[in-house]
Amino acid sequence: MLVDKRAPSTKWKHLWPLAVCFLWACPTGSAQTNSTIKLSKDQPLRIGRKIWQNECGGSVAGLTSWNEGENFASLGIGHFIWYPQGVHGPFEESFPKLMKFISGHAIDVPAWVQHSTACPWDSRTEFLHAENSRQMIELRQFLVRTVDLQAQFMVVRLQGSLAKMLDEAAPANRANVRQQFARVASTLQGSYALIDYVNFKGEGTLHTERYRDQGWGLLQVLEQMRGATDGPSAVEEFSRSAAAVLRRRVQNSPPARKESRWLPGWINRVSSYAGNS
Repeated sequence: MLVDKRAPSTKWKHLWPLAVCFLWACPTGSAQTNSTIKLSKDQPLRIGRKIWQNECGGSVAGLTSWNEGENFASLGIGHFIWYPQGVHGPFEESFPKLMKFISGHAIDVPAWVQHSTACPWDSRTEFLHAENSRQMIELRQFLVRTVDLQAQFMVVRLQGSLAKMLDEAAPANRANVRQQFARVASTLQGSYALIDYVNFKGEGTLHTERYRDQGWGLLQVLEQMRGATDGPSAVEEFSRSAAAVLRRRVQNSPPARKESRWLPGWINRVSSYAGNS
């Protein structure tokens, strides 16, 4: 997501027992990779609450946001993007995909959301004016009820991210990207960091999500890593690499976007992966 003005309020002191198993299958000449993340019944909710804290301080009001300077709504615990009709931005639209995912789990989505082909509010002003409308209240209540499914959606996104990143990476870089992904995923905290960052800044595979031809997604963070050992050192290196990639993004960003205002919150967020916030 694009905006995170708040630093995480506390260190993540209590890791949930996340069981992770990554299976690599890379035929010659192919970057296809299968990965599986196994969560117990209650773990998605724990993950979701942490990411909810990261994105909007864990507030119910923050589940329906429209950040200043943006042309889209940011909804749910992951601030999933929803564009108004006729608006096309460089960033991946994720809210409709989330709604499809939730519907696939036999959960009723509000009818007006199901039947909307685009965000029904055309501007931030219109969105804020509707803050206490029946539709907005219904949407927030729905998002509160589905925190666990929103978290599962983010886990599924991570499951599919490695194959996408390997397809995008230069052939000479693929082995390193695969190794670094596995290193970070070798610990519970590292698995959380991967899930959070790919939701926060994407896979880094879209060419529209780049400034001066340099991206800021998970792929770019992993490409900068060079370590070989698993465990906490891998998460610490991931945290440092993410901070460097985000600083580079701000340096490359158009001055009119004033992205430096968001950088302190971004750095605090990725520093928390290694317990440095």
